[in-house]
Amino acid sequence: MSDVGQLLREWRADRRMSQLELSTRAGVSTRHLSFVETGRSRPTRDMILRLAEQLDVPLRSRNELLVAGGFAPAYSESQLTGAPLATILQSLRDVLKGHEPYPALLIDRQWTMIDANDAVAPLIEGCAPWLLEPPVNVLRLSLHPDGMAPRIRNLAEWRGHILHRAASLKDLHAELLSYPGGEQRPVNGLVVPLRIDDLSFFSITSVLGTPLDVTLSELAIESFLPADETTAAALHRR
Repeated sequence: MSDVGQLLREWRADRRMSQLELSTRAGVSTRHLSFVETGRSRPTRDMILRLAEQLDVPLRSRNELLVAGGFAPAYSESQLTGAPLATILQSLRDVLKGHEPYPALLIDRQWTMIDANDAVAPLIEGCAPWLLEPPVNVLRLSLHPDGMAPRIRNLAEWRGHILHRAASLKDLHAELLSYPGGEQRPVNGLVVPLRIDDLSFFSITSVLGTPLDVTLSELAIESFLPADETTAAALHRR
């Protein structure tokens, strides 16, 4: 297989999509798609981007597909501290502030905390100082015995949720798996809650809808909302 053909086939398998389904969505013949995947046919730049779009491939990986096919990357990758992203980052910080008194944080694809609102501070009280030194990984902070874990009342089910979210980050997943926390049990209810001290939350993950920059495409806001009236009242009193 050619490099780009193999990568496309891996993405198709990851998305559990047949050649027939992908070719139909992309408007190409199944025969041609098969030739692309086996390296018998070299895809054009447009073909690579069309297939990547139908496979919902992240922008970073779309660039990798293009390079593997012998083309230049299509998407820029800006620095978080650079001027081009300043306005958008300020708007995202406004979203964090507007979410108060409920906790919310801005994270990247490695689950590194870029920023957080003031409502996050009570949740991380008592965590070891070294866990709070930048760069702060929020999944590590959540499950580490020196972090939030001792205060999480449903640690076993929350740990299962976190391990699922970290599945694609092999090294981090292995580290988190080594932390104590018990085996995940079946979850009763509509969502997996975070029960910390006397508070209960459910979370929402928000991403930019139309990013054309790799860095922006990998940012997300993780916001926590009260799962019961007691939590809502307690947060508003604070």
